[in-house]
Amino acid sequence: MITLYYSPSCTSCRKAKAWFEDQDIAFNARNIFQDPLQVDELKLLLQITDNGTEDIISPRSKVFQKLDLDFDELPMSKVLQLVQENPSLLRRPMMTDGRRLQIGFNEEEIRTFLPRELKKLEQKDARFRAGY
Repeated sequence: MITLYYSPSCTSCRKAKAWFEDQDIAFNARNIFQDPLQVDELKLLLQITDNGTEDIISPRSKVFQKLDLDFDELPMSKVLQLVQENPSLLRRPMMTDGRRLQIGFNEEEIRTFLPRELKKLEQKDARFRAGY
């Protein structure tokens, strides 16, 4: 099952939510401010990132700028605590199926969450339109 971590005020989050709904793909939507991620959940997300905290921490966040910390120099336990206490430190939206993680809304990249059967139909349709 896909989980969408979002903020209601985030435009990209609303786009991601609408995309999943339009594609009729089942997902769990989780408001990170009403239901902050627990340390274990953050650790799981970090395990599937390419660049660790760099992928999930938003340097544009007001909290990030206010803290004025070098997250690379902090012990992981402190980073996890800060993120749990300050969900606005997270980039959004974040989508995962437990194996893949996408951060931010990108129309092309989000297609990786399409079920295999639907991807095959799209490819077949694209070849048909291309005259193959």
